[in-house]
This record gives sequence, structure tokens and C-alpha cells, in this order.
Amino acid sequence: MPEAGHFAAARDAPRGPPAWWPHRDRSSFATVGPLCWHVQTWPCGHRWPRPPLALLLHGTGSASFSWRHLAPRLSERFHVVAPDLPGHGFTRTPASQSLSLRAVADALAEWLRVGALAPSLVVGHSAGAAIALHMVLAGTITPELVVSINGAVLPLQGPVGRLFMPVARVLSSNPLVAPAFAAWASGPGSARRLLNSTGSRIDALGERCYAHLVADRTHAAGALRLMASWDLAPLAAELPRLATPLLLLAGLGDRTLRPSHAQRIAALAPTAELLPLPRLGHLAHEEDPDLVAALVLGAWDARRARTAAG
Repeated sequence: MPEAGHFAAARDAPRGPPAWWPHRDRSSFATVGPLCWHVQTWPCGHRWPRPPLALLLHGTGSASFSWRHLAPRLSERFHVVAPDLPGHGFTRTPASQSLSLRAVADALAEWLRVGALAPSLVVGHSAGAAIALHMVLAGTITPELVVSINGAVLPLQGPVGRLFMPVARVLSSNPLVAPAFAAWASGPGSARRLLNSTGSRIDALGERCYAHLVADRTHAAGALRLMASWDLAPLAAELPRLATPLLLLAGLGDRTLRPSHAQRIAALAPTAELLPLPRLGHLAHEEDPDLVAALVLGAWDARRARTAAG
């Protein structure tokens, strides 16, 4: 895999982030199968002993930039890698690539295998948490700890849940929807209205990143395709056999996914610990990275202490 900050040289050069993109010097590209992954990497501040690897997985409609605050904090203890998921950000994804939960998880597992990357810690936000848990239950990764930040892990309940998948499939199948959404999103204030709907208030740079991506028809189409392919019922059925420790961080101000979703996950997963995050919304790790980093590192240390004690 290319070192951080060195873009892969190719005749058909990948579309990279703009010059102002957060931590652009941490970006690299890695081609594995049909995908050309955009990855941001933060080497650990110490080299000895060999630091554990932390894998950060963003949610639907986002990209690796969402870890711009948390990743540097975790890199004090971990070697951190954060890819743009298929169909998102600057990961080049062919139209033939399936974006179902299993397909995305399998593609990610292959990227990790080719790069000889074995994460000890996985932090997933929203849909990224579902991908992490699917991989753990499938045995393609064996981390010591999984952290879910407002994880979208279970099927939505009620009428919204029953209508979501059919509507998403119709929207994703119409080639005019993504360009129309991108055109709307490029209008003044559109990105801010979308962010307000999450219950989170983030910095100006983060808002600029979201505005840049939602106005990109390729990214918008990828997000729609992923949502249209998302089936979480099989994952929900598998959660009772989860053996890996799971920390659930639930923003009490989350307007995208109510805290009761995390409570339902905790009721199914025998290894889950649920911690509420007062006042924080769906993008909690972008709002208060100090708090989230402290909770992640605290859970990691507690896990290591229990292991050492026998």
C-alpha cells in the first residue's frame, strides 16, 4: 500500500481531494480488484513497541474526513487508517460494484488482506458500525474491541422502516436523482440544513467538506446505491452470538438515529456496553473528539487490563 501522502501514479490518475481537504498530506490511493481506495493514514507517534492498528469506518454520505479530529488523537496510541468506503468520497468505484452490506464488507476485507492490515480496534460511525460488526461476525477481522458511534446496525422500526428500502431502491434506480440532488445540494445553505437535521453542530471545515461531497453527483449516487442495498435483518439475527467487546456511544441529541436504536443493539449483543453522550448529535465524533477519544481509549485500556488480569 502506498505510504501516506503519496498518491498512486497511474495513467488514469484517481480523482483526489482538493488542496484544502483536511489532512490531505495523509492521503494515498491503493488499487485492489476493481476498486481504487482513497485512504488516510496517521502513523503512531511511537514505533516501539509496535503500535496496534485502529481502523476507522465512516457512515453513509460521509468520507474519511469525518475522522479529521479523532484520528490524530488516536494516533498517539495507534497506527490509524481510515478509508473512503466504496461509492463514497474519493474511492473510485465501478458502477457494477455491489454496495450491499456484505459486498462492502467483503471488499474492505480484501483491501485489508492485500495490505496485510489486522485491526486491533475498529471504530465505526453509523453504517460504518454495521460494516465492522458484519466483518467481526463473518470472521474476516478479529479486533479486540469494536466501538460504535451512533451505529445504524438494526432495521428501522415502524412505517419509516417499512417504506425506507423500497423508496431508496426507486431513487437509486433513477439516473436523474443523483444529479438533481447534487444540484440542489450545491445551493447556498443546503449542506447546513442537512447537517442541522443530524442534531450536530460541527466546524466550518467539516461543513465545507460535506458541502463539497453532497454536491458531487458521483458521491451522491454512491450514497443512494448503498442505502438502496442495505439490508440489516441478517446482521440483527447474528448479533446474539457476538463475542467481541462492543462499546456503544449514543448521542442523546441524535436526530438521525434515536438513542433507542443503541438500546435495542445492547439488548441483542451480549458483549455490549452502552454509554450515552449528552447534548451530542449524530456526528458526535466531529462535535466533541476529545470526549469520544477519551471514551475509546478508556474502553481500550479497560479491555487490556481485564485481559492481563486473566
